[in-house]
Amino acid sequence: MVLGQADAARFARGYATLVDNLSIALLDKVHQLRLALTALFAGGHLLLEDAPGTGKTALARAIAASVDGTHSRIQFTPDLLPSDITGVNMYDQQTGSWRFHRGPIFAQVVLADEINRASPKTQSALLEVMEEQQVTVDGVTHSAGDPFMVIATQNPVEQAGTYPLPEAQLDRFLVKTSLGYPSRGAMIEVLAGAGAPDRSRLLRPVLSTAEVAELAALAATTHIDRAVLDYVAALVEATRADAATVLGVSTRGGIGMVRCAQVWAAAQGRNFVLPDDVKALAGSVWEHRIVVDPDAAFSGATAAGVVARALTTVPAPAAGA
Repeated sequence: MVLGQADAARFARGYATLVDNLSIALLDKVHQLRLALTALFAGGHLLLEDAPGTGKTALARAIAASVDGTHSRIQFTPDLLPSDITGVNMYDQQTGSWRFHRGPIFAQVVLADEINRASPKTQSALLEVMEEQQVTVDGVTHSAGDPFMVIATQNPVEQAGTYPLPEAQLDRFLVKTSLGYPSRGAMIEVLAGAGAPDRSRLLRPVLSTAEVAELAALAATTHIDRAVLDYVAALVEATRADAATVLGVSTRGGIGMVRCAQVWAAAQGRNFVLPDDVKALAGSVWEHRIVVDPDAAFSGATAAGVVARALTTVPAPAAGA
């Protein structure tokens, strides 16, 4: 089934309703909110690299409140254990049986705060649930529910006592972005409401989780021409062939781009993907997946530069091609 124009318009209305609702909590951050919702509707996860106090927790709470979903926050620390995230089986003396006590990962929107402060072993506890929306404990599989989204944060300022996320972990984040500081006008509005700084608590649900799942299924049927698929594949290959890279965009990254581009197109009321959708998302979807050669990085090479070169050198398909 291919997305019809009427369903595309319906998706765009639902998407815009969520953006407007989230904008009550996070002022002047429409682009970042669109990226976060694109990850949500594409069934992916969001990585925020930002300074403290920029609204990362408010974003997670606002999304959960807007879709009438559950929300949890996990503060990652060096002594955090995998079972502190996933849960653990405990022996019930009254019944004489083992019972599974669910961890905080069992929520529809999970904030993994300062994820790089936990050990690699603890970080790896997220790999299965982020990829398959399930947790396996002692051989028993437990579903994380639908929709399910992890919003992880990293603090780029303070690196002491942190563990850089391995490439396999980074590759499971569909989108990476930064909220940044508010504009002067938005800052004045925030200061004017300093008595109740967390605006996410003012939000009411505008969509149910069932409606979110239904709209996500619609977006996944957005038409994407083989010429655009070839364009995505060529861009992925260009990042791998770039002299500055040790590791280019993975196949998972290419698939993620297709899913995001479908949502991005449907959010604009279109039932087909344009090359411009890919260009608009390339930095946020791909830069965090690229590993730059250390010598090249010393000379000033960056992942953003690799993506920009790919977009410059790979010709986009012409209309009707």
